Amino acid sequence: MLDRRTLIAGLPLVCVTGIRFAQGAAPLTLWGPPAAPSIILAQAIATGLPNAVAPDGAVFKVWKTPDEMRAGISSNTMEAVVVPSYVAANLYNRGLGVRLLNILTDGLLHVVAPPGTASTIADLKGKRVAVPFRNDMPDYILQRLLAAAGLSSGDLTIDYSGTPPEAVQMLLAGRADAALLSEPAASAAIVRAKAAGKALEHAIDCRKAWASVSGHATIPQAGLAVTEKFAARIGKDGLGALQNALETALQTVRKDPQSAAAAAAPALGLPAPVIAQSMTTSNLVAHKVSAVRNDLASFFDVLMKSDPRIIGGKQLDDGFYAL
Repeated sequence: MLDRRTLIAGLPLVCVTGIRFAQGAAPLTLWGPPAAPSIILAQAIATGLPNAVAPDGAVFKVWKTPDEMRAGISSNTMEAVVVPSYVAANLYNRGLGVRLLNILTDGLLHVVAPPGTASTIADLKGKRVAVPFRNDMPDYILQRLLAAAGLSSGDLTIDYSGTPPEAVQMLLAGRADAALLSEPAASAAIVRAKAAGKALEHAIDCRKAWASVSGHATIPQAGLAVTEKFAARIGKDGLGALQNALETALQTVRKDPQSAAAAAAPALGLPAPVIAQSMTTSNLVAHKVSAVRNDLASFFDVLMKSDPRIIGGKQLDDGFYAL
């Protein structure tokens, strides 16, 4: 028989949500961005994914940059990963075997700025704006909003950063007049500014600005993409069970944001109270992708007006929709 010390020594490391797994098991890894949709993933794992999805357990990890995420998908080291919706479309149209399971936010981008300095996109004229991830989702949305407001690239200065924390730091240091940020980075910037005796606010809700441009009230911004290999392994029933688990997790997130924030805080690297505060402006959802197919098609149509290559040159066929 094993004594207690020997047993404890043989236990594997604990994942960010505290779930333990048997020695030698190969848990499923769910990957998410440093953004609010990852709260749903962390909560789902804290609750426990169904055996049909993850018979050896599951862990949650954060990808830091879009380049890391794309490399992980291309190398098949990320089988189930939250990505910007256009990324899933682009990879699918390029034949890389990626399908979209759901949409996990209806829009979580905000322009953060000092109170009274900007309330519309047109107010950004003449300002210096920090934007993370050049030629990625925040940038694409901003460019469409600027064009709709009649602004060109010469009407303001855009300073691109490699990560949201870098954009936050530029704003807090006074090297930018505003910053385009996803949640929870937007809320984190406001909290950090307050601690430093400064004032920032959610100056522009990009979802509302987008509605005036596109006529659609939501931005189906990001969702869980799965590889064809993973989808084949767990089958249609497994995909359905995974979706149900995420829908259940979302209900918990809404009912108990403090506990959900605590589950996500270690991986997101932010205090749980900041994450909990951000949920009110994150527009978290768990829509099965087939239920929002028309919204996605309309969103992609707007992006394609700038450059059809953003989604791989064409609208998506039935194979893109995993469920």
